[in-house]
Amino acid sequence: MLEPVSASTSAVIPGVAAPRAAILTPRVQLILALAAVYVIWGSTYLAMRWAVAGIPPLFMGAARFLIAGAVLMTVARVRGVPMPTAREWRGATIVGGLFFLGGNGLVAIAERDLGSGVAAVVCATMPVWLAVMTSISGERPRPLEWLGLGLGLAGVVVLTSGADVRAAPLATAVLVGSPIAWALGSFLSRKVALPRGVASSGAQMLAGGALLAVAGIAHGERIPSAPPTSALLAVVYLIVAGSLIGFTAFAWLLRNARPAVATSYAFVNPALALVLGAVLGAEAIGPATIAGTALIIVAVAVIVLAPRRAPKA
Repeated sequence: MLEPVSASTSAVIPGVAAPRAAILTPRVQLILALAAVYVIWGSTYLAMRWAVAGIPPLFMGAARFLIAGAVLMTVARVRGVPMPTAREWRGATIVGGLFFLGGNGLVAIAERDLGSGVAAVVCATMPVWLAVMTSISGERPRPLEWLGLGLGLAGVVVLTSGADVRAAPLATAVLVGSPIAWALGSFLSRKVALPRGVASSGAQMLAGGALLAVAGIAHGERIPSAPPTSALLAVVYLIVAGSLIGFTAFAWLLRNARPAVATSYAFVNPALALVLGAVLGAEAIGPATIAGTALIIVAVAVIVLAPRRAPKA
């Protein structure tokens, strides 16, 4: 069940104008946000693989998030949202750096040597890291949520029973850091001061994009003079769908849903990523894929439908 949603918060649901968002029930808003992160983010792993095939990974991420962040901040200013304060910029830099430099940046680097399905599977461990962090802070997941996490991880193990990441150990080690960084960013997003609504996503993307650009320069990356069309189209898709729609939906979930619900996309994305790899990359789908997908669906249902404890008087 969701927390009460303010008008400014509901306005961040992608594709829903502020006046119309008011008529949507919290349950409908939850479904729309989950659909965005389930479907769109499941496809971004393959898009990132295509993008880094022609554009250096850190500069690719910098362009993606600087453009998307600028669009969101412009929308916020048009709506009359004030510019973030220095304290909010500091919080946006911390969270945005973890999300986009640590989370997306490490995935982009790893996908030069690893498949998109493998990347999605490794990133599916993020809810476990978040559960550990929230447990340390005293916000322990409920028994049914632990059951859902366990079922989801079991589904991921079954899905990847035939995957072999030992051929690229360094890329795998880099990739493992991504879900840890993303979990820490998710955890801190509830602890630090951030702007409200669209300005929050915009500020985090601008800060994260700037950090990616600095890292790309420090790493010696060079922008190709004529990147392939497939890479450019992949970047456009990542900006519009992955960032403008998907991330704003995820930011809404972090503020209005339980942590286990907000991060349940991590169990759906691997299944979709592997299916897309099979359809577009001629990868085989066997019994393990079917069984793992079934476990993931059950895990998501358990997490989303877990009854909420009654608040203390």
